[in-house]
Amino acid sequence: MSKTSEPELGRAVMDVLATQPNYEGTVRTLIEHVPSHITLTPEDHLPSGTRAGEEMWEQRVRNLKSHDKTPGNVIGAGLVQRVRFGTYRLTVAGRHHLGLP
Repeated sequence: MSKTSEPELGRAVMDVLATQPNYEGTVRTLIEHVPSHITLTPEDHLPSGTRAGEEMWEQRVRNLKSHDKTPGNVIGAGLVQRVRFGTYRLTVAGRHHLGLP
């Protein structure tokens, strides 16, 4: 089995942000809610090699901004923006992508 793809994980992040006030949420909010929006794989649940007590999928959510050049990354695609360290917002393009106003 392989890890969840960048676009799939990004879609789950977008789905969580779509439920938040002002379409904005912290990394903590994303980590709390992403698993209810996607079926994570066994590989996603492997321990992070660099962050003790964290699973790989959590590390990938924390690294959204630093991976913005990865194909399928929602920040690189202009669908999500980092508004400040640790806080993300669904952009107008992201809202339209999800069919929201």
